Amino acid sequence: MTKIFDYLKETEALRVSDGNTVPLLTNCQSSSRLLVIIWSQLGDFDTLEYAWWLNKKSAEIIANNITVKAIGIGNRESGLKFCEYTEFPQENLFIDPDAKIHQKLELYQGLTWNISGLNQSQNAWVNLMLMCAGIGSKGTLKEVLRGYTGDRKAPQLIDNEEIVNTNLLPPLKGSFFNLAGGKGYQRPFELATLRLRNMTEVLSHWKTYVPNAAYLTQRGATFLFDQQGNLLYEHRDQGILGFAENMSNPLSFLFL
Repeated sequence: MTKIFDYLKETEALRVSDGNTVPLLTNCQSSSRLLVIIWSQLGDFDTLEYAWWLNKKSAEIIANNITVKAIGIGNRESGLKFCEYTEFPQENLFIDPDAKIHQKLELYQGLTWNISGLNQSQNAWVNLMLMCAGIGSKGTLKEVLRGYTGDRKAPQLIDNEEIVNTNLLPPLKGSFFNLAGGKGYQRPFELATLRLRNMTEVLSHWKTYVPNAAYLTQRGATFLFDQQGNLLYEHRDQGILGFAENMSNPLSFLFL
């Protein structure tokens, strides 16, 4: 296909902030580097977790003069709700309701098994459940397990004084996780708790986050470019919870 940067430069999409259809790479000229994220459904585990990392590293991203543009599957209402929850800037989020960009970039569609008697959305649900079980979804089970067992290669995720409310468990203070093994790294159950919070958020507003379930299994990608549009880094997702090459520190490639 055409060079990825050239294709993205020519692509227009609905911008969440104002609902206008504009070029995806608007206002990127002064950046040292450009990070373009092709997200799956805006209610996807990967998408919400990726946005959490971007928020956590926002000061470093700004200090390095990196512009971030993201496009996800949904509609404007999905985008507004997503930005409200994750604090991702509305002006930097775009919508691709039919995953056309994903298809053009030949991103992994996930499992696409068709079961007789089921419609497109029902088939997508079955395929999603199979992927959550690790079928056709590279590394998913290992990544789910890491959320419970902890990861000494990953940074501490929840500050000691931060309160996490999952709406299913009592509010948890960050220091609570010290009981599971100390501090200064990703403690057991710490990441699983953040993922539980994301899950309850999406399930509480399912129709908003996922207006069309047909694309539940579609995976995304990450592209990092320099000022001239040269590709510096590329990652194409091959499964659920596989949105980075280094899941212990998903944005480490930005600061090498």
